[in-house]
Amino acid sequence: SLNLPILFIAIPPKIVYNEGKNIERFLSMKISTKGRYALRMMLEFAMSPDHTTKINQVAKHQGISEKYLEQIVSILVKANYVKSVRGAQGGYLLTRPASEYIVGDILRLTEGSLAPASCLDGKTPPECGRDQTCSTKKLFQRVQDAVNSVIDHTTLQDLLEDEMSCNAKYRQQHSKNDKKAAAHE
Repeated sequence: SLNLPILFIAIPPKIVYNEGKNIERFLSMKISTKGRYALRMMLEFAMSPDHTTKINQVAKHQGISEKYLEQIVSILVKANYVKSVRGAQGGYLLTRPASEYIVGDILRLTEGSLAPASCLDGKTPPECGRDQTCSTKKLFQRVQDAVNSVIDHTTLQDLLEDEMSCNAKYRQQHSKNDKKAAAHE
């Protein structure tokens, strides 16, 4: 397993100075609320594939600002991940089955590059000039490969099944607690 504090200490100071920005980003690499909320919104839409879902319903169920969700859903509509239906029964629908959405695609759409270092994003020329001799680049490449392996092999359907399983376990646990409480009364 990777021990990041030891990794950071083991990097020679010159590399930390030249690539400190990349190392800091690696150590604090997170998916932003935009990416997380896009997945949660897509899950809400996937739960009712034959019915429209309104943004205010998603906001209420997920505890997320309606205005923020509107910004995110516009990205999803432009990419044809969801479609808007107007009218009294309007809302949003997925444009294809949940099994055809790859989590990595949704995250990259909303987040942009998920590369842990700018030299791996495929767009930015290496900032440090050590591209061919950088030992940390190999590490960051392995991190990127590991993350991509997970998100590119997980579908929205996989998340939906996990969500349903978690909800069933939650209901089952609360049912047991309710029965115990009733027995003690």
